Amino acid sequence: MRAFRSAAATIAEIGGEATNARTANGTLRELIGIGDVTERTILESLRGEEPVYLRRLESTEGHPLDEGAAELRAALRGDCHAHTEASDGGATIREMAEAAIEIGHEYLVITDHSPRLTVANGLSPQRLRAQLDEIAALNAELIGLRILTGIEVDINEDGSLDQAPDLLARLDVVVGSVHSALRMEARAMTVRMVTALADPNLDILGHCTGRMKTRKRNRPESTFDAEIVFAAAARFDKAIEINSRPERLDPPKRLLRLAVEAGCRVSIDSDAHAPGQLFWLGNGCERAFLCGVAAPMIVNALDADDLLAWTASHGV
Repeated sequence: MRAFRSAAATIAEIGGEATNARTANGTLRELIGIGDVTERTILESLRGEEPVYLRRLESTEGHPLDEGAAELRAALRGDCHAHTEASDGGATIREMAEAAIEIGHEYLVITDHSPRLTVANGLSPQRLRAQLDEIAALNAELIGLRILTGIEVDINEDGSLDQAPDLLARLDVVVGSVHSALRMEARAMTVRMVTALADPNLDILGHCTGRMKTRKRNRPESTFDAEIVFAAAARFDKAIEINSRPERLDPPKRLLRLAVEAGCRVSIDSDAHAPGQLFWLGNGCERAFLCGVAAPMIVNALDADDLLAWTASHGV
């Protein structure tokens, strides 16, 4: 409230003509009391639009946050994004699976990185095939959890996916993420993402802006035309990931609200790199509730068979 009142006072003080001039030359943020959210709200208002921030607040009016987030968390059947020591995680598949059982998951998708991400020890085709055999053996042994095969595949600059198509087609769930050239020009990034979403092997678009929010790892959002990207996701029936990692919390709430309004499915994922991080799903559920996400929109609120039927439909 203070932030919006301060911004309103600043705009009232300089007047409409000066506001329009600063809007035109992109200098609103130079004014005291104008930040990222308030600037965006001013610009949307001047264009005659109802601000996304207001639309998001209205979508959850009268429903307490704790209650709404808890309802979404209770609806989740599993987690579609988790890493192991095979790439840049800190635990074995078994250890991650045992933690998932403790949480009460029905399934856990193992999504180690693809070959291009060498800094994260991405899996070559041979290593990924060996992992599939390991998962099959564990599934024959474990009780109370189904381990699903997957990958977090890099989205290359041209929108192609960083793994052999026939191998991707064997996997249960494919999360595709941008990890390189994050400062690519907005139009090119839009084409890159839409091309990936059109690929029948991709199911979920991971942490779409690539931002980081901690002091040690602070990175701005990638820029792209969100309306076009989310329209493509809805058109191809792909999901937008709500990444629950505290340093990511991606997408930002304004973009998540746009994805909801575009009719996109979502996947609330932990992006866990250690067993304890599987508990981070609550972060994503809070953000989902604040942006008007309902349980029927969440792909990991499906049981395993329905989730696999959804992912299999992308190859038809």
